[in-house]
Amino acid sequence: MTDELRAHALSFGPVAALYNAARPSYPDGLFDELERLAGRPLRGADVLDVGAGTGIATRLLAGRGARVVAVEPSGEMAAVLREAGPGTPVVKAGGDELPFHDASVDFVTYAQAFHWTDPAKSVPEALRVLRPGGALALWWNVKDRQAPWVKAQEERLSAALPSYHYYGGVIAGADALTAAGLEAGHARLHWERQVTLDSHLADLTSRSYFAVLDEERRAPVLAAEREALLAEFPDGLIPEPYDLDLFTARRP
Repeated sequence: MTDELRAHALSFGPVAALYNAARPSYPDGLFDELERLAGRPLRGADVLDVGAGTGIATRLLAGRGARVVAVEPSGEMAAVLREAGPGTPVVKAGGDELPFHDASVDFVTYAQAFHWTDPAKSVPEALRVLRPGGALALWWNVKDRQAPWVKAQEERLSAALPSYHYYGGVIAGADALTAAGLEAGHARLHWERQVTLDSHLADLTSRSYFAVLDEERRAPVLAAEREALLAEFPDGLIPEPYDLDLFTARRP
């Protein structure tokens, strides 16, 4: 991991509360597809949710009846996770070195987090802790560039922020799995949520490309976004369209 990528990976702690409040959740269809591709239900399964952040996916997995352990390297993110989901076991670690026994879990999941790992380490680690037939699952919510306003925002942010990146440029889930000699399953879901302008801007603020900036650098970009989005959506309600990509691989 480069120094720049490491700085981005470590930037979420100070914005953990914003992250938990404003980041998008995941539709039920995601977990239906996960069970289909994995060939087994989540109910009763032992799951490591790695890079769990504030536990957005952790809580949904538990809601499907799984026994979930959250794995999260940031103490600040984990503190919000514990507050939002009391009783959830949390282990401070990252995906490149999982402190768990061999063949001890049924699923290893990465919700919006796998790109912060070194696949040469994290994929073998996941396979090590998975039971035979267990599944590694990687998924990302990515705003749909087919919406003109999303494309326009990307162009504005690319011009304003040297740190900006579109998730599509860093997602390599299928490549990482096939490089490890695994057969990758894939499902894509399209879904949408409507949020207030303030919530949308809070979500932006929680993104690493904003979180690495100081307030002096961040504030004018957010102000310009507010102005541009109000011109597009005068009622202050933003329809956010998402493509959700899920990649899976089963341990032989």
